[in-house]
Formats: sequence, C-alpha cells, structure tokens
Amino acid sequence: MTTDIEQTEVKPKKQPKRKIISILKTIMLYGLMFVVIYSVVNWWRQPIMPANPQLQLTDYQGQTIDLAAMSHERPTLVYFWGTWCSVCSFTSPTINKLAADNYPVVTVAVQSGSNQELRGYLDQHQFDFTTINDQQGNIFADWQGQVTPSYVVLEDGEMTQGLTGIQPLWSLKLRLWLASVF
Repeated sequence: MTTDIEQTEVKPKKQPKRKIISILKTIMLYGLMFVVIYSVVNWWRQPIMPANPQLQLTDYQGQTIDLAAMSHERPTLVYFWGTWCSVCSFTSPTINKLAADNYPVVTVAVQSGSNQELRGYLDQHQFDFTTINDQQGNIFADWQGQVTPSYVVLEDGEMTQGLTGIQPLWSLKLRLWLASVF
C-alpha cells in the first residue's frame, strides 16, 4: 500500500524588522502618490493672473488698496475666500494670524453679501485682515479662480505662486519668504 505524503510548504514568518521596513516602504509609496496627486490638482485649480489685472481695489470700508505698490515693498498674499465656504472657516484664522504677524495680506471675500453683512461676519469671527468685498465674484472670475480658498503670492505686481486648499501657517510664511529671496 502506497501512501501519499502531502508535503506542505511552510512559509517562514517575516522577521519583525523586515515587516516594519515593508510597512514603512508602503507608507512612503502612498505618501509620494498623495503628494504627486495633490500637487497636480493644486496646479490645475490655482488662480491665474489676468493679462491686465486690476490691482488697485477698494476694501469693504472704502479704503483704496494698491496691490502692486504693496507687493513692491514685500511679497503680498492675496487670499480668495467666502463666508459661505466651509473650508475657509479653517483657513481664515490662519490668515488672520499671518496678518497679525505683520505679513502683507489682502483678502478677497467672494460673493459674501453686502459690506454690512461682511463686516458682521468679520466682527463675529474677530478677523482683522484687510478685506475686499467681491460681491458679484468678478475679481475671482478675472483670476480664473475655481475653488475657495485660493491663494496668490504677488511680488513686484506679478504672481509668483498660486495655490488652493488648506495651507498651514508655516507653509504660507515659507512661501512669502521664498518669494522675497528668489
């Protein structure tokens, strides 16, 4: 009588060190994929400076703001947002901190109601940044804005960077510093 002896192949268990390395490689691969996809989407959605941009604007309080002159002194951040934008409720406090730290910041409130409604919103949230009320969304449309929040860094009256989405304070400070150095 012949018996078939089944030979089972036993896989050796991965050593803990190899398992950790494998997990780290996977995390790095997914992280790299995220950064590449995020960068492409951000590049695609970023505002685009118009050929003849209107850089002399009036804020909701009637004060004239000359973005070209501001950006000749130091790189200036232009922040497009809306009172209706849920993501902006996270980014606007960061912009307020940036402005409080004496960085040149001008915000454009896109379709956020009348000047009185905008003033009430800014007071309620204790935002002190300079704000232009783009009631009809014309300024944002001129910049081919697609999403809020969007950001533009101006230097010497020219756009050097454009970005969208949630941006941490350190990232915005770094971008303004880089614009001043290069």
